[in-house]
Amino acid sequence: MTRQPRIEDYAVVGDGETIALISLAGCVDWLCWPRFDSPACFAALLGTGQHGRWSLAPAGEAQASRRYRGDTLILETTFRTATGEVTVTDFMPPRGTASELVRVVRGVRGSVAMRMDLAVRFDYGAILPWVTQRRATSAAEVNELFAIAGPDRVTLHTRASLRGEDDRTVSDFTVNAGDTLSFVLTYSPSHLPAPECIDVDEALLATESFWREWAGRCQFQGPWRDAVVRSLITLKSLIYQPTGGIVAAGTTSLPEALGGERNWDYRFCWLRDATFTLLALMDAGYIEEAARWRDWLVRALAGAPSQAQIMYGVAGERRLSEWAVDWLPGFAGSKPVRIGNAAYLQRQIDIYGEVADAMHHARRGGLAPAQAAWAVQRTLTEHVEKIWSEKDEGIWEVRGPSRHFTHSKVMAWVAVDRAVKAAERFKLDGPVERWRDLRGRIHDDVCAHGFNSKMQSFTQSYGSTALDGSLLLIGLVGFLPPDDPRVRGTVDAIGRDLMDDGFVLRYRADQTNDGLAGTEGAFLACSFWYADNLALMGRRKEAEEMFERLLACRNDVGLLAEEYDPRARQLLGNFPQAFSHVALVSTAYNLERAEPVKPAEQRAAAQAN
Repeated sequence: MTRQPRIEDYAVVGDGETIALISLAGCVDWLCWPRFDSPACFAALLGTGQHGRWSLAPAGEAQASRRYRGDTLILETTFRTATGEVTVTDFMPPRGTASELVRVVRGVRGSVAMRMDLAVRFDYGAILPWVTQRRATSAAEVNELFAIAGPDRVTLHTRASLRGEDDRTVSDFTVNAGDTLSFVLTYSPSHLPAPECIDVDEALLATESFWREWAGRCQFQGPWRDAVVRSLITLKSLIYQPTGGIVAAGTTSLPEALGGERNWDYRFCWLRDATFTLLALMDAGYIEEAARWRDWLVRALAGAPSQAQIMYGVAGERRLSEWAVDWLPGFAGSKPVRIGNAAYLQRQIDIYGEVADAMHHARRGGLAPAQAAWAVQRTLTEHVEKIWSEKDEGIWEVRGPSRHFTHSKVMAWVAVDRAVKAAERFKLDGPVERWRDLRGRIHDDVCAHGFNSKMQSFTQSYGSTALDGSLLLIGLVGFLPPDDPRVRGTVDAIGRDLMDDGFVLRYRADQTNDGLAGTEGAFLACSFWYADNLALMGRRKEAEEMFERLLACRNDVGLLAEEYDPRARQLLGNFPQAFSHVALVSTAYNLERAEPVKPAEQRAAAQAN
């Protein structure tokens, strides 16, 4: 019986507009073409091989190991069999006129019988395409296979012989030491001429050069450089290059608990990630990416502030309607499989603080001013003045009743605070005195209603006794100093009562009505925030221990999902998760850099002027 894959079995390759997930067994089980949020043509990740998969591996038993080729997004998987050894190199050249997924088999020693098995299924596994083949007639040509359905076409170029078998395309061949055989799969709109085959050797050299040059610009030089660089490469792979938008993850519906219903589509851009992402890119030296992310934020938010959303599509699309794919059984039987995300309709007051903070730090970091950035920020601040005292759904997008979430109120304070500081430092026009008064009133309100004196801790929402991982941001965003007794009490309470075997939960599902059944894993970003707080409080040894524990959660090629099950020791949630990798970069800087340029201190009010 075939073992159910684990999320950590996967590695990714990408071209700046989409990514492919490739298992340790050599299977491409997830690929959305042409964009991150397009319907998948390989959806076995959420179903079976019949829902689309591309396998390239030894025909018999084999042991596999893999790595990325240096600081690149070129994946090398080595298979060892009783008769020999081969390496499969997978990569996607940076997007040009077309999008290609390239797989190259190279014989290392001995002789290995190989099998290529291709099942293209458009629209999340629902559509079987019409497949035709054009065979090579000379040594200068390659075999071509075309799979077409409606607007979509993929073309396979290879010198291997191909045949049809049970609505799939297969190839059986033997690789000897020194042999090389390539397979190039290209996406193109079906109404345009089919693309020519690329020069694989040139494409590989260009792809390697692109990633090595990009990674080489990383300015982090601390003891965790390898982890930081891999996280930044992963973040780069999740940037939609045409617009600069950054998707939260490359997948949908990977579960937060195996077999559960907490399965969401994360192939969109969340505003809650704005400041952490901006600072991670700027601090590491990636100013262009940071500026394009800031510009994306400004464009996405343009319009009436009352219509601001918590998330948008990669080009700023607003309508992200959610529906369930009833023909996919889900990862490890976790249903429903959701496309789109209904949370885009929610109110989350915290997003205004995130955006204001990102815009302020962009100015402080010397990014060239974005057109209309201050006008947008000022309008959003005026909107916060009207709504900050209202209930919302909070940072975690609960589907239960709205409430006065403490974190949301803190971020409303951040929105006003950063507007005040921007006006003061950069001589920008605005009603500063009125904003100062508003800032004080919000602060007083949070301290009066969000803090529980008996618990000596802030709580998830006003009047609640529940804890929440988002409370770890109170000291990090500068609402109170990290050494304030209320911040220390909150961190201690979370360390005592919101930990699961050494990792921080977002909240305890049995204490929070989030409208969903079941539980979830530990949220990795919250655990990084916990380490940040420890570092700012001078508890450096504990902070480093937590950081090392988190680094150990990465899979064999350095990737993180959204959550982690510390008992089963496996990753949970969508993958790879931008927020987790951004948090890793931020914590590495907080533990390494000298004052006053730690990201946590950059966000603090005392350092934001």
